[in-house]
Amino acid sequence: MNLLIVRLGALGDVVHAIPAAAALRRAFPSARIDWLVEAKHREIVDLVTVIDRVVTIERATVGGWTEALRAVRAVRYDVALDMQGLLKSAVLARGSGAARVVGFSIWHLREKTARPFYSSAEAADAAHVIRKNLRLLRAVGVEDEEIRFPLGPVESAALGRLRDEIGGRPFALINPGAAWPNKRWPPDRFGSLARFLGDVCGMTAVVVWGPGEEEVAAAVAAASEGAARVAPRTGVADLVAFSREAALVVSGDTGPLHIATAVGTPTVSVFGPTDPARNGPWSAADVVVSRFDRCGCHYDRWCHEREWCLGGVTVAEVSAAVQHRLGLRGVGG
Repeated sequence: MNLLIVRLGALGDVVHAIPAAAALRRAFPSARIDWLVEAKHREIVDLVTVIDRVVTIERATVGGWTEALRAVRAVRYDVALDMQGLLKSAVLARGSGAARVVGFSIWHLREKTARPFYSSAEAADAAHVIRKNLRLLRAVGVEDEEIRFPLGPVESAALGRLRDEIGGRPFALINPGAAWPNKRWPPDRFGSLARFLGDVCGMTAVVVWGPGEEEVAAAVAAASEGAARVAPRTGVADLVAFSREAALVVSGDTGPLHIATAVGTPTVSVFGPTDPARNGPWSAADVVVSRFDRCGCHYDRWCHEREWCLGGVTVAEVSAAVQHRLGLRGVGG
């Protein structure tokens, strides 16, 4: 059997689709399983050990789509599974030439215009997006609720440099960035949290950052009064390596948080416009500080309210969440 997963982005959403790939491999150990993804998110899919081939869309143009479709059409896929639920992902899944194209039912699609491109649809009636992806597999006879992330080993020169700088001291990753401004807890509060991590938890705070987030990372370090250090430039594979070694990750709803939960690192997360029941950590041990129930801008990139929901999240509240999460592991005070 030849299977194609279509999950183009974004980083956190790609991470959330990995358990479905793992379930497919358990159900069909001899199948060919390929993944179609945007080039900027390829690095995480390359680490997924159950995938046979990664096909990338190099450019967001007609030419880029044509090149990607030429690559996938070289294989006769029995089934293409659209785990994105957008019109563009549905068009690409249909364009793959697969004998069957499977997607979510119209009531569970992000863009309902995707539905006509599917051969069949599955009612993925689950709260969390990971469970939703797993239930899509019922369309190919797979009933599997187990959440696994088969990510391979990573060699990271950036992690080696960090180890040399901090010695054997445990460290916590702070991720202040996010693609949506509405998801970003203020840098000065992350800086105060870094002081708490050093003074109370005995950890060095390491601020990770992505493209265009250098100033935000520097602002956190400046507000920390020397308690935090800015991480070296990291790629996605480096983030996997950093997260595997970190004692804790503190972040908003964004890719680095989901990478940390995928590798089993303890997390404390701050949620505002997005629902942690749908997008958040799935481990009951992880702690979420959420303002989703008070947010008037659900799933909006920008806040349009008089009072920003995350503006009411205090350093004391997040510090207490950190103490609770680390206390479950016998660390912290």
